[in-house]
Amino acid sequence: MTTVTAYAATSADAPLTRTTITRRDVGPHDVAFDIHFAGICHSDIHTVRGEWGQANYPVVPGHEIAGIVTEIGSQVTKFTVGDRVGIGCFVDSCRECDECRAGNEQYCTGSGMVGTYNAVDRDGQPTQGGYSGAIVVDENYVLRIPDAIALDKAAPLLCAGITTYSPLRHWNAGPGKKVAVIGLGGLGHLGVKIAAAMGAEVTVLSQSLKKMEDGLRLGATAYHATSDRDTFKQLRGTFDLIINTVSANLDLGDYLKLLKVDGTLVELGMPEHPMSVPAPALIGGRRSIAGSMIGGIAETQEMLDFCAEHDVTPEIEIIAPDYINEAYERVVASDVRYRFVIDTAGLR
Repeated sequence: MTTVTAYAATSADAPLTRTTITRRDVGPHDVAFDIHFAGICHSDIHTVRGEWGQANYPVVPGHEIAGIVTEIGSQVTKFTVGDRVGIGCFVDSCRECDECRAGNEQYCTGSGMVGTYNAVDRDGQPTQGGYSGAIVVDENYVLRIPDAIALDKAAPLLCAGITTYSPLRHWNAGPGKKVAVIGLGGLGHLGVKIAAAMGAEVTVLSQSLKKMEDGLRLGATAYHATSDRDTFKQLRGTFDLIINTVSANLDLGDYLKLLKVDGTLVELGMPEHPMSVPAPALIGGRRSIAGSMIGGIAETQEMLDFCAEHDVTPEIEIIAPDYINEAYERVVASDVRYRFVIDTAGLR
């Protein structure tokens, strides 16, 4: 066991504080790496504040993790010391169910995927995330970060990037397709960049026009305010695909009517209250509503390679670990453009 410095939450209403945690010794199939950067995802905040149920305190958040390999196990074949690597939202799964064998480990139907933090690993110990100096993970759940992507920019791709890439790829965003992205935040801004890089015609649907200049700069060809009721009249029957990156409870009937016949609206956020879907909005255009959650290991690697090839990286603000609590408040207030990334040098 090795001891590393970390920032942990000890209760739902307490600030994250500096502490130490232990990491397991490197096993035959393990990769150990120093963490250089860790992104802050809104999921981290929901978890540590108990908004998605009681957390297993103390919990070290962080599932957007990028760093450099320092040690490998005796049977590791995929990585060597010095490699640039990352970890996303999970660090294990059953490996035997149909979904795991198909590369959809995030939908593991066996024992379920093991979250990078606030979960229990195979050794019975709680998993702790990336707000720390180092980590040890089985090589099968480690991603290779292409040289073309800086480590600080790579971190948010490991959650926000794959969360938007996966549905865009699955529902065939590309040339000749019209895609709308609801919300221009941590997820949405990457959704715009990735959809545009795939060749789709991209529209941002946001509550106001205050980020319109950003949206067009990031690759959108149109930007509309959903607070304006004329938007829903003007765009009715326009889109092949809509990805909803916000967690607010929207009037889904309004948005479903923006789809063409056979169009799909994909939910990526987690609204506080149950969603209500009006049947006429579905039936009237043979429309679908679907959900999507991150991606498997192979698809996440594919996403990283795609982003390297097309120069797609997130817009980030680098912070020191002692700014984490202030950053949380700014995320909740939507006061970040567009992702906080922790420089963990002070934790190594």
